Amino acid sequence: MSYQIDLSGRVALVTGASSGLGAQFARTLAQAGAAVVLAGRRTERLKTLRAEIVGGGGDAHVVQLDVTDVDSIKSAVAHAETECGTIDILVNNSGVSTTQKLTDVSPDDYDYVMNTNTRGAFFVAQEVGKRMIARSRGAAPGTFTGGRIVNIASMAGLRPLGQIGVYAMSKAAVVHMTRAMALEWGRYGINVNAICPGYIDTEINHHHWQTEGGQKLVQMLPRKRVGQPRDLDTSLLMLCANESHFINGAIIQADDGFGV
Repeated sequence: MSYQIDLSGRVALVTGASSGLGAQFARTLAQAGAAVVLAGRRTERLKTLRAEIVGGGGDAHVVQLDVTDVDSIKSAVAHAETECGTIDILVNNSGVSTTQKLTDVSPDDYDYVMNTNTRGAFFVAQEVGKRMIARSRGAAPGTFTGGRIVNIASMAGLRPLGQIGVYAMSKAAVVHMTRAMALEWGRYGINVNAICPGYIDTEINHHHWQTEGGQKLVQMLPRKRVGQPRDLDTSLLMLCANESHFINGAIIQADDGFGV
């Protein structure tokens, strides 16, 4: 007997979908049957991903989104629901980082990270959450009440790391935000959970793993390896599944044991 997670009939909004983990999350949800809304600032890259997903038999749509702009968030969510139907799944993935000592962080550096990773993540979840709550109360249309929100945090939000202190702070806030949302919104059938990835090889950091510093870091990891974006697929699908109604407020460490 085999077991398969089927997301047919669900609409999933993925932020930061133009590359890296966001692109992989979108592919995975589409393969599971969801209609995926690809959201981000780099719309040309989103269109390329949409063509890939549609070419593989999936359903994908593109919306422009700047998570640092609340008006952009509201417009993108409204556009997504107008084009695709009510959002059942949110993968709150947009994130940025800087690398520097805390003593070198400028106000602009601080705002750059916090405005995207914490403030942006909050207001995206809030906008989608409001609509999910309205459906649950019968005040808005939609055949599926409740929903799934998956916030992408980081192992750095659980274990501070040198040179990325502000990033770690921003993701620690996302962890606590996840728990707060789970507590308040659970009564409406909305499950809010977080994934805390460890070191993952993406196009943004791929070159680093080939450097001397990158190799030293790999040797410090429990199994002396970095992960691939697809290594998060099962965690994501579990949290998005219709059957995951009893998982709420969970913080899943997908870090290959780094945080142990």
